[in-house]
Amino acid sequence: MDLNERQQQILNWVQQEDRLLVEDMVTRFSVSSQTIRKDINQLAERHLVRRTHGGIAPVSSTENLPFDHRLFLNGDAKSAIAHQAAKMIPDGASVFLGVGTTVEYVAKALLSHRHLQVFTNNLTVATILGNNPDIRVRVLAGKLRHRHHDLVGEETLSGLRQYYFDYGVLGCGGMDEGQGILDFDPEEAAVSRVLVEQSRHSLLVADQHKWGRKAMARVHPFMAVDWLFSDYLTTEQTHLLTSQGVQIQLCS
Repeated sequence: MDLNERQQQILNWVQQEDRLLVEDMVTRFSVSSQTIRKDINQLAERHLVRRTHGGIAPVSSTENLPFDHRLFLNGDAKSAIAHQAAKMIPDGASVFLGVGTTVEYVAKALLSHRHLQVFTNNLTVATILGNNPDIRVRVLAGKLRHRHHDLVGEETLSGLRQYYFDYGVLGCGGMDEGQGILDFDPEEAAVSRVLVEQSRHSLLVADQHKWGRKAMARVHPFMAVDWLFSDYLTTEQTHLLTSQGVQIQLCS
Protein backbone atom coordinates (compact mmCIF):
# COMPACT_ATOMS: atom_id res chain seq x y z
CA MET A 1 0.00 0.00 0.00
CA ASP A 2 1.36 3.42 -0.97
CA LEU A 3 1.56 6.27 1.51
CA ASN A 4 -1.02 9.02 1.25
CA GLU A 5 0.17 12.60 0.78
CA ARG A 6 -0.02 13.47 4.49
CA GLN A 7 1.93 10.37 5.49
CA GLN A 8 4.56 11.21 2.89
CA GLN A 9 4.87 14.71 4.33
CA ILE A 10 5.12 13.35 7.88
CA LEU A 11 7.87 10.96 6.80
CA ASN A 12 9.84 13.73 5.09
CA TRP A 13 9.32 16.06 8.08
CA VAL A 14 10.51 13.58 10.71
CA GLN A 15 13.77 13.04 8.80
CA GLN A 16 14.61 16.67 9.58
CA GLU A 17 13.79 16.50 13.30
CA ASP A 18 14.85 14.52 16.34
CA ARG A 19 11.22 14.07 17.29
CA LEU A 20 7.69 15.06 16.23
CA LEU A 21 4.77 15.36 18.65
CA VAL A 22 1.21 14.38 17.79
CA GLU A 23 -0.04 17.89 18.61
CA ASP A 24 2.47 19.43 16.19
CA MET A 25 1.21 17.20 13.39
CA VAL A 26 -2.43 17.91 14.29
CA THR A 27 -1.75 21.65 14.03
CA ARG A 28 0.21 21.44 10.79
CA PHE A 29 -2.24 19.20 8.93
CA SER A 30 -5.49 20.45 10.52
CA VAL A 31 -6.75 16.94 11.27
CA SER A 32 -7.74 15.12 14.45
CA SER A 33 -5.32 13.39 16.79
CA GLN A 34 -7.04 10.10 15.93
CA THR A 35 -6.18 10.60 12.26
CA ILE A 36 -2.55 11.36 13.10
CA ARG A 37 -2.30 8.30 15.34
CA LYS A 38 -3.64 6.16 12.50
CA ASP A 39 -0.92 7.61 10.26
CA ILE A 40 1.70 6.91 12.93
CA ASN A 41 0.53 3.31 13.28
CA GLN A 42 0.81 2.72 9.54
CA LEU A 43 4.26 4.32 9.33
CA ALA A 44 5.54 2.43 12.38
CA GLU A 45 4.19 -0.90 11.14
CA ARG A 46 6.27 -0.43 8.00
CA HIS A 47 9.34 0.46 10.10
CA LEU A 48 9.53 3.94 8.57
CA VAL A 49 9.46 5.72 11.95
CA ARG A 50 9.93 4.90 15.65
CA ARG A 51 7.14 5.52 18.11
CA THR A 52 8.04 7.73 21.07
CA HIS A 53 6.04 9.00 24.03
CA GLY A 54 3.55 11.40 22.45
CA GLY A 55 4.90 11.20 18.93
CA ILE A 56 7.48 9.72 16.57
CA ALA A 57 11.20 9.89 15.76
CA PRO A 58 13.31 8.84 12.77
CA VAL A 59 14.60 5.30 12.62
CA SER A 60 18.22 4.84 13.71
CA SER A 61 20.55 7.18 11.83
CA THR A 62 23.27 4.50 11.81
CA GLU A 63 21.18 2.08 9.73
CA ASN A 64 19.71 2.60 6.30
CA LEU A 65 16.01 2.17 5.70
CA PRO A 66 14.93 -0.86 3.67
CA PHE A 67 15.27 -0.14 -0.04
CA ASP A 68 11.57 -0.06 -0.92
CA HIS A 69 10.89 2.28 2.02
CA ARG A 70 13.53 4.75 0.82
CA LEU A 71 11.53 5.15 -2.37
CA PHE A 72 8.96 7.11 -0.32
CA LEU A 73 11.48 9.67 0.95
CA ASN A 74 11.87 13.07 -0.74
CA GLY A 75 10.53 11.88 -4.08
CA ASP A 76 10.04 15.36 -5.54
CA ALA A 77 13.62 16.36 -4.71
CA LYS A 78 15.04 13.13 -6.11
CA SER A 79 13.09 13.58 -9.34
CA ALA A 80 14.33 17.16 -9.80
CA ILE A 81 17.91 16.10 -9.06
CA ALA A 82 17.69 13.22 -11.51
CA HIS A 83 16.40 15.34 -14.38
CA GLN A 84 19.21 17.86 -13.99
CA ALA A 85 21.85 15.13 -13.80
CA ALA A 86 20.43 13.41 -16.88
CA LYS A 87 20.68 16.66 -18.85
CA MET A 88 24.46 16.59 -18.38
CA ILE A 89 24.79 13.15 -20.00
CA PRO A 90 24.74 13.32 -23.83
CA ASP A 91 23.40 10.71 -26.23
CA GLY A 92 26.00 8.09 -27.06
CA ALA A 93 27.86 8.33 -23.75
CA SER A 94 29.08 5.44 -21.62
CA VAL A 95 27.64 5.64 -18.11
CA PHE A 96 27.96 3.70 -14.89
CA LEU A 97 24.91 3.97 -12.64
CA GLY A 98 25.50 2.89 -9.05
CA VAL A 99 23.15 1.91 -6.27
CA GLY A 100 20.45 3.84 -4.45
CA THR A 101 16.99 5.21 -5.04
CA THR A 102 18.15 8.60 -6.36
CA VAL A 103 20.23 6.82 -8.99
CA GLU A 104 17.08 4.93 -10.00
CA TYR A 105 15.40 8.28 -10.61
CA VAL A 106 18.34 9.17 -12.86
CA ALA A 107 17.78 5.94 -14.80
CA LYS A 108 14.16 6.93 -15.39
CA ALA A 109 15.26 10.38 -16.55
CA LEU A 110 17.67 8.78 -19.05
CA LEU A 111 14.98 6.67 -20.72
CA SER A 112 14.55 9.13 -23.59
CA HIS A 113 18.30 9.18 -24.38
CA ARG A 114 19.69 7.37 -27.42
CA HIS A 115 22.69 5.12 -27.99
CA LEU A 116 23.78 5.07 -24.36
CA GLN A 117 26.02 2.31 -23.08
CA VAL A 118 24.98 1.79 -19.47
CA PHE A 119 26.86 -0.36 -16.98
CA THR A 120 25.42 -1.01 -13.54
CA ASN A 121 25.38 -3.23 -10.48
CA ASN A 122 21.83 -2.07 -9.75
CA LEU A 123 19.19 -4.57 -10.91
CA THR A 124 16.36 -2.05 -10.74
CA VAL A 125 18.31 0.35 -12.99
CA ALA A 126 18.83 -2.47 -15.49
CA THR A 127 15.11 -3.25 -15.48
CA ILE A 128 14.16 0.40 -16.00
CA LEU A 129 16.55 1.00 -18.90
CA GLY A 130 15.77 -2.38 -20.44
CA ASN A 131 12.53 -0.77 -21.63
CA ASN A 132 14.48 1.27 -24.20
CA PRO A 133 16.02 -1.00 -26.89
CA ASP A 134 18.19 1.93 -27.98
CA ILE A 135 20.14 1.74 -24.71
CA ARG A 136 22.68 -1.05 -24.24
CA VAL A 137 22.73 -2.29 -20.66
CA ARG A 138 25.41 -4.44 -19.06
CA VAL A 139 25.03 -5.73 -15.50
CA LEU A 140 28.24 -6.50 -13.62
CA ALA A 141 28.48 -9.83 -11.82
CA GLY A 142 28.76 -10.08 -8.07
CA LYS A 143 27.12 -11.08 -4.80
CA LEU A 144 23.39 -10.34 -4.73
CA ARG A 145 22.06 -8.22 -1.87
CA HIS A 146 18.40 -9.21 -1.86
CA ARG A 147 17.15 -6.29 0.24
CA HIS A 148 18.83 -3.71 -1.98
CA HIS A 149 18.43 -5.30 -5.43
CA ASP A 150 22.10 -4.87 -6.29
CA LEU A 151 25.40 -6.73 -6.71
CA VAL A 152 28.58 -6.11 -4.70
CA GLY A 153 31.84 -7.81 -3.78
CA GLU A 154 35.23 -8.51 -5.34
CA GLU A 155 33.77 -9.81 -8.59
CA THR A 156 31.84 -6.57 -9.03
CA LEU A 157 34.92 -4.46 -8.29
CA SER A 158 37.06 -6.51 -10.68
CA GLY A 159 34.51 -6.07 -13.47
CA LEU A 160 34.21 -2.36 -12.78
CA ARG A 161 37.98 -1.84 -13.05
CA GLN A 162 37.98 -3.24 -16.60
CA TYR A 163 36.21 -0.13 -17.92
CA TYR A 164 36.62 3.63 -18.02
CA PHE A 165 33.32 5.49 -18.31
CA ASP A 166 32.41 8.92 -19.64
CA TYR A 167 30.12 9.47 -16.66
CA GLY A 168 29.71 7.79 -13.30
CA VAL A 169 26.58 8.50 -11.24
CA LEU A 170 26.57 7.63 -7.55
CA GLY A 171 24.29 8.15 -4.60
CA CYS A 172 25.34 7.98 -0.96
CA GLY A 173 24.08 7.12 2.49
CA GLY A 174 25.30 10.30 4.12
CA MET A 175 27.45 13.42 3.79
CA ASP A 176 29.68 14.81 6.52
CA GLU A 177 31.60 18.10 6.59
CA GLY A 178 34.73 16.37 7.88
CA GLN A 179 34.55 12.90 6.35
CA GLY A 180 32.97 13.64 2.98
CA ILE A 181 30.84 11.04 1.18
CA LEU A 182 29.62 8.12 3.31
CA ASP A 183 27.62 4.92 2.95
CA PHE A 184 26.09 2.39 5.31
CA ASP A 185 27.70 -0.73 3.90
CA PRO A 186 31.46 -1.18 3.27
CA GLU A 187 30.88 -3.27 0.14
CA GLU A 188 28.52 -0.65 -1.29
CA ALA A 189 31.04 2.07 -0.44
CA ALA A 190 33.78 0.11 -2.23
CA VAL A 191 31.74 0.03 -5.46
CA SER A 192 31.12 3.78 -5.28
CA ARG A 193 34.80 4.39 -4.59
CA VAL A 194 35.92 2.52 -7.71
CA LEU A 195 33.07 4.06 -9.73
CA VAL A 196 34.53 7.52 -9.11
CA GLU A 197 38.04 6.37 -9.99
CA GLN A 198 36.89 4.78 -13.26
CA SER A 199 34.86 7.76 -14.56
CA ARG A 200 35.96 10.86 -16.48
CA HIS A 201 33.11 12.81 -14.90
CA SER A 202 31.67 11.76 -11.53
CA LEU A 203 28.21 13.00 -10.55
CA LEU A 204 27.04 12.70 -6.93
CA VAL A 205 23.24 12.84 -6.62
CA ALA A 206 22.04 13.45 -3.05
CA ASP A 207 19.22 15.43 -1.45
CA GLN A 208 19.72 17.73 1.53
CA HIS A 209 18.68 15.11 4.09
CA LYS A 210 21.89 13.14 3.51
CA TRP A 211 23.85 15.74 5.51
CA GLY A 212 24.55 14.57 9.05
CA ARG A 213 23.45 10.96 8.57
CA LYS A 214 25.82 8.71 10.51
CA ALA A 215 26.72 6.22 7.79
CA MET A 216 29.89 4.41 8.82
CA ALA A 217 31.69 3.55 5.57
CA ARG A 218 33.77 6.28 3.93
CA VAL A 219 33.58 6.52 0.13
CA HIS A 220 35.72 9.54 -0.80
CA PRO A 221 36.41 13.11 0.29
CA PHE A 222 34.20 15.58 -1.55
CA MET A 223 37.10 16.71 -3.75
CA ALA A 224 37.08 13.31 -5.48
CA VAL A 225 33.81 14.02 -7.31
CA ASP A 226 33.26 16.58 -10.05
CA TRP A 227 29.62 17.52 -9.48
CA LEU A 228 27.04 17.47 -6.72
CA PHE A 229 23.38 17.61 -7.72
CA SER A 230 21.19 18.45 -4.73
CA ASP A 231 18.01 20.31 -3.80
CA TYR A 232 19.44 22.61 -1.11
CA LEU A 233 22.74 23.59 0.50
CA THR A 234 23.53 25.99 3.31
CA THR A 235 26.04 28.77 2.70
CA GLU A 236 28.60 26.85 4.78
CA GLN A 237 28.05 23.65 2.81
CA THR A 238 28.37 25.51 -0.49
CA HIS A 239 31.66 27.07 0.61
CA LEU A 240 32.99 23.72 1.81
CA LEU A 241 32.24 22.04 -1.51
CA THR A 242 33.44 24.80 -3.81
CA SER A 243 36.67 25.12 -1.81
CA GLN A 244 37.31 21.47 -2.69
CA GLY A 245 36.66 22.01 -6.39
CA VAL A 246 33.18 20.49 -6.51
CA GLN A 247 30.77 22.04 -9.00
CA ILE A 248 27.22 22.41 -7.70
CA GLN A 249 23.85 22.17 -9.40
CA LEU A 250 20.86 23.00 -7.20
CA CYS A 251 17.67 21.43 -8.48
CA SER A 252 14.07 22.35 -7.78
